[in-house]
Amino acid sequence: MISRYTRSEMGGIWSERRKLETWLEVELAVCEVLAERGLIPARDMEALRGARFEVEAVKERERVTDHDVAAFVDVVSGSVGKAGRWLHYGLTSSDVLDTGLALQLRDAGKVIVSGAGELVGVLVAQAREYRDTLCIGRTHGVHAEPTTFGLKLAGFAFEAERNRRRLAAAFDELAVGKLSGAVGTYSTLDPTVEAAVMDQVGLEREPVSTQVVPRDRHANLLSAIALAGSSLERLATEIRHLQRTEVREVEEPFKEGQKGSSAMPHKRNPIVSERITGLARVLRGNAQAGLESVALWHERDISHSSVERVVLADSTTLLDYMLDKAVMVVGGLRVYPDRMRENLELTHGAIFSQSVLTALVEAGLRRDAAYRIVQRAAQTAWDERRSFRELLEQDAEVTLDAEKLDELFDYGRFVRNVPAVFERLDEIYGT
Repeated sequence: MISRYTRSEMGGIWSERRKLETWLEVELAVCEVLAERGLIPARDMEALRGARFEVEAVKERERVTDHDVAAFVDVVSGSVGKAGRWLHYGLTSSDVLDTGLALQLRDAGKVIVSGAGELVGVLVAQAREYRDTLCIGRTHGVHAEPTTFGLKLAGFAFEAERNRRRLAAAFDELAVGKLSGAVGTYSTLDPTVEAAVMDQVGLEREPVSTQVVPRDRHANLLSAIALAGSSLERLATEIRHLQRTEVREVEEPFKEGQKGSSAMPHKRNPIVSERITGLARVLRGNAQAGLESVALWHERDISHSSVERVVLADSTTLLDYMLDKAVMVVGGLRVYPDRMRENLELTHGAIFSQSVLTALVEAGLRRDAAYRIVQRAAQTAWDERRSFRELLEQDAEVTLDAEKLDELFDYGRFVRNVPAVFERLDEIYGT
């Protein structure tokens, strides 16, 4: 992933050095187990513990071998002299590659799940802050009925928590390695060696591997990441819509010295939300590539390898970046309750139409007749910018008295049950 979208910790996890370090960790763990069993002499094992490599030396060797693991083994073996003959003993490349990859993904998972939890926390905090802040709810982009801004955010909080759990489960499912050899039959190293090594490096073992860990695990992770990205896009899209000049109910943070446009000094654009929206598309594309890497020929082919070198690092790196930006946006969101209140009045009271409809039905009118009466008045109010309530009062077919209309034209009716929803939030996230 390009540096623009790479945070330092995740960048370190996917660095070339870290990748080779995981390979060395696996290779040496195998040697330790074999030494405990008497195959590798103690003197050789002591030398092996000092094995080292330089990234550039491995790259230079790969130009000769045209095989990354073979180049790595050659360089590391050369660093310990004769004892190096024990490195890669009984292993096939994928034993090292897949187990090392699992270690990198485990580290990436810790960062991402932590970031996902931060997003949940900031959404919950902001939801509680604006629990009672009235705003218009929109369906099809059109004013519907009042809600609260806090209720909007509470929905995003629950969704973020579902994504956190999905991500945690997907990373846990990928915390597996394998040392079963060329086609998964343990023809050189027996299963007890694999069990001991996996215990040493902190992974589970794949129950049945071929030459590789089955790629449904990786596809599942990429799908969970893509879904989390789509949820972030939904949040970002909401903010983008609410920041439009004609709406202007919220705005992204705009820091001191920031410029919104190179040409128009007045501009404050939702650039971070737009960036999240765009990057979510990359995650979905990567998930598709992961799904297509599940079906390999027989015990293994290499068609997945080139794909994974790109999509696993890029997807985890991007989601980490997107989560960080989402936390920044939500935590620093500029909210304009007065503007929200102004926007409630744009339809001149027509948003009370359902309340009036149900009241007329309760008063004895057939539903269709009541609907036509209310629809006529509501659309006139909207089109001609006239008071919906006054139109009702002037309509002889409307038999509701002033006291009843006062009751119906009360914003509190719409949000009286919002506290019940927040009790659900409190049950999960505490007070």
